[in-house]
Amino acid sequence: MTYVIAQPCVDVKDRACVDECPVDCIYEGPRMLYIHPDECVDCGACEPVCPVEAIFFEDDVPEDFSHYASINVEFFAELGSPGGAASLGPTERDHPAVAALPAPVTVTD
Repeated sequence: MTYVIAQPCVDVKDRACVDECPVDCIYEGPRMLYIHPDECVDCGACEPVCPVEAIFFEDDVPEDFSHYASINVEFFAELGSPGGAASLGPTERDHPAVAALPAPVTVTD
């Protein structure tokens, strides 16, 4: 089992979870963060610090975000297991489903 980052993280990327993760398994895409399922040790340190409540234990992902479990896994299909997000740095791509989400609306005066 692992933890999953879901839709509330899209275009927010607070990164408090990254700072809290003891194994450096939270990777950054342009629009959201992703937890590497093979590197996560299921400690749960990331979940309570997420200000938008986007992180869930795999068995507890709400129905409307259930597809994010596979999104987190599929994100690493091409990337593999780099062995730590800090050494890799931000990636230049998101999962296609995340990249296809509408851009946030910005309000100007």
